[in-house]
Amino acid sequence: MLFANARLVLENHTVKASLRTEGPRIEAYGEHLSALPGEEVVDCKGLYLAPGFIDIHSHGGGGHDIMDGDAEDIVLAAKAHLRHGTTTYYPTTMTNTDEATIHTFECFREARNYGDAIPHLEGIHMEGPYFSPAQAGAQDPSFIKIPKQEHYRLFLEKGGDVIKRISFAPELPGAIEMADALRDTGIVLAAGHTNATYQEISRAFDHGVTHLTHFYSGMSTIHREGGFRILGAVEAGYLIDGLTIELIADGMHLPPELLKMILKLKAHDHISLCTDSMRGADMPEGPTILGPKVGGVKCFVEGGIAKMPDHQAFAGSVATTDRLVRVMHQKAGLTIAEAVAMMTINPARVMHIDGKTGSIAVGKQADLVLFDENIQVNEVYVSGKRV
Repeated sequence: MLFANARLVLENHTVKASLRTEGPRIEAYGEHLSALPGEEVVDCKGLYLAPGFIDIHSHGGGGHDIMDGDAEDIVLAAKAHLRHGTTTYYPTTMTNTDEATIHTFECFREARNYGDAIPHLEGIHMEGPYFSPAQAGAQDPSFIKIPKQEHYRLFLEKGGDVIKRISFAPELPGAIEMADALRDTGIVLAAGHTNATYQEISRAFDHGVTHLTHFYSGMSTIHREGGFRILGAVEAGYLIDGLTIELIADGMHLPPELLKMILKLKAHDHISLCTDSMRGADMPEGPTILGPKVGGVKCFVEGGIAKMPDHQAFAGSVATTDRLVRVMHQKAGLTIAEAVAMMTINPARVMHIDGKTGSIAVGKQADLVLFDENIQVNEVYVSGKRV
């Protein structure tokens, strides 16, 4: 297949060129490619052709939560995000019973065998249950636990083949020991829903924690103790160069002015975007549920965000990946290439899958999204197939 007359979105810039795929892979790209005999030609009509978007943190969409209890719920949530350009998707659990979490592992195994008309399901992101009660946010505090070896070993036994990332509060008793036990398993260790000081995050970094979950959300920041200013996890994200961060860049969790400040203080290639979406993503506004249908919290979607009934707090994001890129481009002032990189190659590096996806490069998966100047998605391809 030849994608002709495109504006290819490369890692650092865009260029008018064509791109050829062979089966599931990118075979070539350049300004002077011409169609081969019998080759299917897609006329991109001057639209942007970018790597498929990678969402490393999402709880659901399309009216489904990934912990609803059935493999089809994961598949339908993933398909809802596929319509917005997401070609790699990491379903994310919330704090819940051990049984519900382990059952989600089983559902995930079944979901990733549904076929090729869905995003790549690379693995599960476990968000919790090892969190600070003071930073619980939308996580149910009744399920929050202290990390104990016999407990996290249970999760590894039941889901070690599918768990690709764990977010936890590294200041908890036993958390550093857990990090030491997991750092060589290939699981990405992230600090999230944490009340840690800068020193505690720095220590966690030395023990394998490389990422901060939804920067600024559920996270400690500078405060005073006995007159002295104590730095928190937010400041650690700025000061520790090797720490990567992720932003819920829906323009609401973090206002545009804050996004601009983050971009001034943190290296662009260490910033990823994530939807952190709940079931209300890709759905009409109105009543919805935060969390699984059984035991979830009633809330509603209004003005592009999920809210609690009393209007006093957000109940989660309803963002999609194209919206995040649009916000970073139109409201935070990034170029198309810079914004796309935060939704493609940067998260690919966080999850160590950049060798096969995340950028337009020969030999990588032909995961592609075609969109216009307003980041409105026109077509999506997974492994070279239009989906």
